[in-house]
Amino acid sequence: MQYIYQFFQELISITNEMAPYLLLGFFFAGVLKVWFPQKWINRYMGKNNLMSVINTALLGIPLPLCSCGVIPTGISFYKNGASKGSSVSFLISTPQTGVDSVLVSYSLLGLPFAIIRVIVALITGVLGGVLTNAIDKEEKIEAAPIKSGTKKTDHSLGRVLKYGFNEFLMDIAKWLIIGLLIAAALATIIPDNFFIQYINNEPLSMLMVLLASIPLYVCATASVPIAAILMMKGLSPGAALIFLMAGPATNAATITVIKKVFGNKTLFSYLFSIIGGAIAFGFLINHFLPSEWFNIAQNEHMHHNHEMLPHWFKILSSLTLVGLVIYGYIKRHKKNNSYSAPITTNTSINITNNKPNLNPQQMNFVGVSKTAEYSVTGMTCSHCKANVENNLKQKDGVSTASANPQKNTVIVTGTSINDDMVKETVNSLGYSYVKRIK
Repeated sequence: MQYIYQFFQELISITNEMAPYLLLGFFFAGVLKVWFPQKWINRYMGKNNLMSVINTALLGIPLPLCSCGVIPTGISFYKNGASKGSSVSFLISTPQTGVDSVLVSYSLLGLPFAIIRVIVALITGVLGGVLTNAIDKEEKIEAAPIKSGTKKTDHSLGRVLKYGFNEFLMDIAKWLIIGLLIAAALATIIPDNFFIQYINNEPLSMLMVLLASIPLYVCATASVPIAAILMMKGLSPGAALIFLMAGPATNAATITVIKKVFGNKTLFSYLFSIIGGAIAFGFLINHFLPSEWFNIAQNEHMHHNHEMLPHWFKILSSLTLVGLVIYGYIKRHKKNNSYSAPITTNTSINITNNKPNLNPQQMNFVGVSKTAEYSVTGMTCSHCKANVENNLKQKDGVSTASANPQKNTVIVTGTSINDDMVKETVNSLGYSYVKRIK
């Protein structure tokens, strides 16, 4: 019973400390997504040179992409004309950071750690991009032509809030909850000074953390409370940095997709940059930076540098965060239950005086519009949904595409639907085409 009480105490304490910075991070995520011009990203990613790689790393560091959203977005950039080096720079630098995870790092680990995360993400991203350009000189893919007549983008404040506090939040909600639960469990179960007493060997502890991090799936934000708890139990700051780098940027699914889309040479530069950078910077932190920068002792847990935030404000932020997550899951549940295929217009047409009585939208599909539903796995978030839909809608003969990550389905409507085209498009983005359902 004592362990259960302590578990919930730790869970509430960690959540209270993270919540204000998470909410601020979600707002910045919405701002970056809605008000940061997408054309700027595309413009600076297309060349096989050092400047393009640096630009991409700088652009990727603050972007509001969770781990699962980085891979399809990076592949989409590559498929639409970005160089391999720029794409790899984006894939390495982006998942390690993000405005939300940097703010949470400041909250739980302190300002030096937050700054170091950004610097490490930049350096490893540039290293991976340069190395990819050096060893894999395959010509980049030409950008696909964009269809005209796309709908106007919503840049309102409402869209900013909807993306940040609903779409983006729900993309990472599952992993954020898991990260908090793991952190609270570790704080309860692992004895104080565990790593000092039982694994007081720096290379061994760093190797153990690295081996555990590579296949692990955890987002950048969720990795922070886990790293904080491990440091409280005696894990060195360098080993904690390895977890913060390798955990979000590598996992079994990511490695498989990069190998499939970019090839073995690019996969090598990707893993070498992350693993080599993690070990090098971990060693640097442990031996060359002041140890007091990374002191988060038990008696200072969740309190260092942040007494400026009143306790009631932290509690209010936690309640707001929990409420947003509950609302998001309720909304998703209702949406899944009401989800249905789009209605086509080729079945019943009233004709008067030999002319179809149709509105302008129906005229585009008269007599030839078709709908097909496909089973597609690997979609996990709103970025995956948008990536699949946008790429399918660029194909000739396709008018609409609707992806549902929760049900692993994609519904395509158009005048010419080809199963092989859908399969090739979906697989090229890193997802898995299973079959046509109907």
